[in-house]
Amino acid sequence: MVMQGMTPSTLKKHPALIPLYVCVGLGVVGSIYYTLRLATRNPDVTWNRSKNPEPWQEYANKQYKFYSPIRDYSKTQSPAPNYRED
Repeated sequence: MVMQGMTPSTLKKHPALIPLYVCVGLGVVGSIYYTLRLATRNPDVTWNRSKNPEPWQEYANKQYKFYSPIRDYSKTQSPAPNYRED
């Protein structure tokens, strides 16, 4: 026995559930997208430590925030700390 509203035939009998499924589906897709974006674009996450042991140095003059009013990061002071004593 399947719950009502879980199959297309029973969903036709309960059309008020369609917006619920759409909203939940959009929430799931949005959360998966943002989690993948954080895993691939965030300088705190490294997938290959031997190739790039200091991944935060790669983002010294790049935007990695989701939204920022600053357009050109090459002219600003880098928020990444410099631990090297060159």
